[in-house]
Amino acid sequence: MPPNILKAKVGSVAGGIDMGAIKRAEAAMETLKAEFNDWLADDIARLAMIRGGFANTPTKAMRSELFRAAHDLKGQADTYGYPMVARVASSLANLLDEANVNPVIPLALVDAHVAAIQVAFRDKVNVANDAVAAALAKELEARVIEELAG
Repeated sequence: MPPNILKAKVGSVAGGIDMGAIKRAEAAMETLKAEFNDWLADDIARLAMIRGGFANTPTKAMRSELFRAAHDLKGQADTYGYPMVARVASSLANLLDEANVNPVIPLALVDAHVAAIQVAFRDKVNVANDAVAAALAKELEARVIEELAG
């Protein structure tokens, strides 16, 4: 049986972890939580503003900008504790993705996504414990699949 040198390389668990550093990191995260809401609110306001621009000028550039805003929300919302916002933003990003060859994106479907994101954020809706939110997200995703299918 070869000797176990892993413990010597890693060190002891008690001596290797600085519990004070962990507590300071947790405190810093708690401080940032208040800012998470502000950051997400700004991103949602940006999405709504870009949606307005897309409605007035539905160009490829505006579509790309709207996609980027939805994609950013998709990535950030879950991290900030808003899984419903992330799920709906993901659906919207799929609709707007340049891989989608449909030249015309139904504004009503974009609007439904943006409104759902705004309400989910405002009301702190979580898909896991809200049957209505889960049904809405599922319906939006189904409409996107239908749209992408042509």
